[in-house]
Amino acid sequence: MAKKQFKSESKRLLDLMINSIYTHKEIFLRELISNASDAIDKLCFISLTDDKVGLSRSDFKINLSVDKENRIIRIEDNGIGMDKDDLDKNLGTIASSGSYRFKQEMEKTDDVDIIGQFGVGFYSAFMVAEKVEVYTKKYGAETGCIWTSSGADGYTVKDAEKENAGTVVTLYIKPDTETENYSEFLEQYRLSELVKKYSDYIRYPIIMDMTRSKVKEGTEGSEKPEYETVTEAETLNSMVPIWQRPKKDVTDEEYEKFYHDKFMAFDKPAKIITTSVEGVVTYKALLFIPSKTPFDYYTKDYKKGLQLYSSGVLIMENCEELLPEHFRFVKGVVDSQDFSLNISREVLQHDHQLKTVANTLEKKIKNELSSMLKKDRETYESFFSEFGRQIKYGIVSDYGMHKDSLKDLLMFYSSNGEKPTTLAEYVDRMPQEQKYIYFAAGESVASISKLPQAEVVLNKGYELLYCTQDIDEFTLQTLATYNDKEFKSVDSDDLGIEPDEKDEKEPENSADVLKFVRDTLGDKVSEVIASKKLVSHPVCLTAKGGISFEMEKYFAAMQPEAGMKAQRCLELNMNHPSVKAMAELIGNDDEKAKKYAEIFYNQALLIAGLPIENPSDYADLVCSLM
Repeated sequence: MAKKQFKSESKRLLDLMINSIYTHKEIFLRELISNASDAIDKLCFISLTDDKVGLSRSDFKINLSVDKENRIIRIEDNGIGMDKDDLDKNLGTIASSGSYRFKQEMEKTDDVDIIGQFGVGFYSAFMVAEKVEVYTKKYGAETGCIWTSSGADGYTVKDAEKENAGTVVTLYIKPDTETENYSEFLEQYRLSELVKKYSDYIRYPIIMDMTRSKVKEGTEGSEKPEYETVTEAETLNSMVPIWQRPKKDVTDEEYEKFYHDKFMAFDKPAKIITTSVEGVVTYKALLFIPSKTPFDYYTKDYKKGLQLYSSGVLIMENCEELLPEHFRFVKGVVDSQDFSLNISREVLQHDHQLKTVANTLEKKIKNELSSMLKKDRETYESFFSEFGRQIKYGIVSDYGMHKDSLKDLLMFYSSNGEKPTTLAEYVDRMPQEQKYIYFAAGESVASISKLPQAEVVLNKGYELLYCTQDIDEFTLQTLATYNDKEFKSVDSDDLGIEPDEKDEKEPENSADVLKFVRDTLGDKVSEVIASKKLVSHPVCLTAKGGISFEMEKYFAAMQPEAGMKAQRCLELNMNHPSVKAMAELIGNDDEKAKKYAEIFYNQALLIAGLPIENPSDYADLVCSLM
């Protein structure tokens, strides 16, 4: 029997397909089961109008078997089968697709849904098999045939007797090597795992004879029960994806079980989102917003992305392109018949259909979070405490491209009460004369509320946002404004608050005092000024140059080599008794006045949460005055 050659570029193309398109060898089982499902789809469609088929919908199935001793795996279906011409067209030419042609022929019929469209999937078998046989008979044909190939060198086709239509694909598994363990695919449990992972939602039962040990009848309960090996046919797949079922037919408990089992989650989802879209791209999605941060969420090991399916067959475990970074916490699945099984990561990154789905899902998630904020405030507050930092990162990233979409999802604690507030709520509460949205940054709500520079804002009765996370100031700087109201840090020179008429006027010698302190401190500070914001406190430190003290702390922790530091401006309350005491010393006891200046500076550092240069010297300085 003469060996035929592949009609494409033979070995080079086959090698390229195996090594480039498929990253994991385990994918071969998904591809062959999908082909079997395609074949059954075709005959099932024909059976609707042809009584001679003799099979009902419930008769169709896929059988999976393994012969460990002889290193053989078989995948058998009772679908439409193939004749010699089909074998030449579909298996003799790499990247030819009978499924695709069939779909073109039946494109006007809504009932047909064929998975494979490019025809390269069958050849994934050669990643694990040294030889492949296809024993098949086409529906309506007189006889069957066998297609045999050991790789890209070519193939043979010969006639063979076969009673019924359908196909049996036999894989002769490669021997193990030092680097590859092909024997793992000869284990029943491993094949069962792969079916559950990739083909759980194939619409026809995938059946395998599973061998297990069980207690012999009559020996149950005895001290030494006897065991026997039994083989039982087991359906490996569940067949109906939960996202394909009408939402009204699925209980919350079923959704939660799916969430826990599929994504190894232990929390109860804060929100379950189901969506079905028909249009440019037709797809269904089932999404979960977690209620707790996964333990590895802020590590490099965390994998974002949704599971991507094509007609119930898993294409990709973590499709990152389906989620924007600011919603990376969302888990779920997307299933569309418009995506091919063989789509690669590189193609996905440029796929217009995928981008359409991603954009729609982003809007859906945002709308669901907005709805949760309005209708279930307590749940949203709990969610935001877990994932609010991620929303803030989303505002800062990509040069603020997403800030308008995300700004209404933000929450901050404030001086208004113990509960967090949104920016919209803050603005609604602003007195008519208030010009700015005021905020202050620090390590905690308690420490911020006691900041000296916050006193004038709070005394005026204005609300103050508390920025306690390292990303908060970056977030507000990126936003710049909200509802035309500018954000203003309490560290700013001009807070837009006019002094009360009853406030004391600065002493006449203020300029001399400020110069003295500036000369004493030297390059430790960029400026020393008479404060317009201090009320009962003597001193505070404010930042200049666009970098705040909280930003300085962040950069010190994350990028210490950058040496990013805020310019330090020392503000003095010229009417405070301690400052007046220092002023009286100037010209009379300059050395003691210099000690006062040093103490004021170190106190300001401590209040700002910054380290003092030499704690021991500072302690000695205080003691020398005592």
